[in-house]
Amino acid sequence: MEQTSYGFTRTVNLDYEQAIEKVTDELKKDGFGILTEIDVKATLKKKLDVDVKPYKILGACNPPYAYEALKAEEQIGLMLPCNVIVYVNDEGQTVVAAVDPIASMQAVGNAQLQGVAETIRGKLKAVIERL
Repeated sequence: MEQTSYGFTRTVNLDYEQAIEKVTDELKKDGFGILTEIDVKATLKKKLDVDVKPYKILGACNPPYAYEALKAEEQIGLMLPCNVIVYVNDEGQTVVAAVDPIASMQAVGNAQLQGVAETIRGKLKAVIERL
């Protein structure tokens, strides 16, 4: 697993559709549901008539922690849900990545969010590691 300043990334030994199914299942094990699915490939084809590799954005939410974050910061919805992406890279490999919520929460500057961000970070990192 690779870590950037804003997320966790892993190249997986699954095809694109299998990876979406697997990451969705693994997220459920840690209390996340998928609120949104954005098929970037289909959207760009429809809106711009361009062809890109498969790329999907999954908007994952863990309701109890989202509630805690909302209690601490009323406008935290601007940073929610936690995005997880699945895409095919230039080498034809399937890649899965998740946002690092600590990086997102640093922009907010509310110390009350630190505990929630750390917990969600651990959960998302564990999901990526299990793939």
